[in-house]
Amino acid sequence: MSLTETFSRVLARHDELRDALSSPSLAPDQFAKSSKEYADLTPVVEAITALNRARQEVAEAEGMLSDPDMQAEAKRELDILRPNIPALELQVQKMLLPKDAADERNALLEIRAGAGGDEAALFGALLFEMYRKYAAHRGWKFDVLELSENDLGGIKEGIAQISGRGVFARLKFESGVHRVQRVPQTEASGRVHTSTATVAVLPEMEDVDVEIDEKDLKIDVYRASGAGGQHVNKTESAVRITHLPTGIVVATQDERSQHKNRAKAMKILRARMYEQQDRAIKAAHAAERKSQVGTGDRSERIRTYNFPQGRVSDHRIEMTLYKIDDVINGAGLDEFIDALITRDEAEKLAVLSGQ
Repeated sequence: MSLTETFSRVLARHDELRDALSSPSLAPDQFAKSSKEYADLTPVVEAITALNRARQEVAEAEGMLSDPDMQAEAKRELDILRPNIPALELQVQKMLLPKDAADERNALLEIRAGAGGDEAALFGALLFEMYRKYAAHRGWKFDVLELSENDLGGIKEGIAQISGRGVFARLKFESGVHRVQRVPQTEASGRVHTSTATVAVLPEMEDVDVEIDEKDLKIDVYRASGAGGQHVNKTESAVRITHLPTGIVVATQDERSQHKNRAKAMKILRARMYEQQDRAIKAAHAAERKSQVGTGDRSERIRTYNFPQGRVSDHRIEMTLYKIDDVINGAGLDEFIDALITRDEAEKLAVLSGQ
């Protein structure tokens, strides 16, 4: 289907919805559904209308070129009008791009140490703090759901809920293997080591999004313990939930209340089940995006943080910034994320345009 045909269908659907909403016989639930679709389409229709109006003005000016008396004025108008068309076309095309249904969701951030032992865990802790600072930079809320630390303050596994506007839309590109190259604190010879940590960003799901049958759950409770094995409390507040059909296991012990730990575990379980279902659907349609995380092996990476050279490189878009402190402090992440979003839009635009 051509873009012109797409524009026509959008305009026709908008008119159809407008007429339907004025009908007194429309059922309440259908009214609500149609109202949302109408509201979503309205800015697209306004952009298409602006584009069509601009094209019409260009056509009218071009028609004046044949008149010697109007030719100079027509050329001046065209010099002003023509450059606006590509920007208006791009605006409409972007608005017509398929939306990820999860983009406006909050997100669950999961970080796990990969290859590199204690240094990998320390790098995991660095990434966890980087995203905490990035959340603050964006005005988002960052709540720690689970944190498993080693004796050096590194993170073997960290899970956080990040809440705010458009969280998943921006953070979903952070999923993958992150690699660090630096001299570890424990390295006496000053030799640079390479370690990894895996990052997974999952959209937060509600009860209605993922159905979970209680009979499919195996729930174990036990005493929570901290680093080194010391008991955090003397009650069985830690919770481990196993979803038997999929084999997904979630354990939480961050809270002193068993009820709160269970609620957190269910939140994480829903997100992981949604991710699994979503991945299966995309694979079935041969449209699966790049896998969120690899094995954690040093050879797999989406981004490298090289401290001796002060650079951060994103290998998916071949982009390098020599401002590692800005990135680690959160604010510098925007340059990478903006570039990744731009690439994603470009790929979708190519499909939309039939290229």
